Amino acid sequence: MRISRLFLATMLLSMLSIYSLAVQAADGAIKVTSIAEVEVTTLGKDGKKSVKRTTPEKAVPGSEVIFTNIFENVSNKAASDIVINNPVPNDTTYKAGSVFGKDCAIAFSADGGKTFGAAENLKIKGANGQQRNALPSEYTHIRWTYKGQLAPGKFGEVGFRAVIK
Repeated sequence: MRISRLFLATMLLSMLSIYSLAVQAADGAIKVTSIAEVEVTTLGKDGKKSVKRTTPEKAVPGSEVIFTNIFENVSNKAASDIVINNPVPNDTTYKAGSVFGKDCAIAFSADGGKTFGAAENLKIKGANGQQRNALPSEYTHIRWTYKGQLAPGKFGEVGFRAVIK
C-alpha cells in the first residue's frame, strides 16, 4: 500500500505539466506554466539555515508540495478577465491557508469544480445529510480571478500547498 502511494505521488509530480488547468482570457493571450516544488532546508558553512525550492525527484506521503501557476500575457494587448481554475491533485490534500495570488479574488470548490465560493461560505452535505461547512481538506478546486488588466509581457503567480496522502 505504501509503495503504491509512493508510486502515485511520484507519478503525480512527474505528470504535473499535463494536469487539468482551465484558464479563461482572450484566446492565446495568456500562457500558463505549472510547476510543483518542495522546500529543502540546508545548513551553510556559516551555520545559517537557508530554504530553497526545488523540483522533487520523488515525494513520499506526508510531503508538502507547492503547486504554482505562472500566467503571462503573451499578446500585444492588455488582458483582463483572467480566471484560473486549478484542481487540487488527486492523492493530495489542500493545506489550509496556503493559497496565494497577488491581486486575485480567490474561491474554492468542494464539489469537483461545479460551484465556487469563499471558504467560509463553502457548504457540503455531511454524513447525516445536513449541510455543513466544508473543511479545507475537502476542497477539490481553487479559482483565482485576476483583478485589473495584465499588460503585455507581464506575469503573475498563483498557487497553493498540498500534502501528499
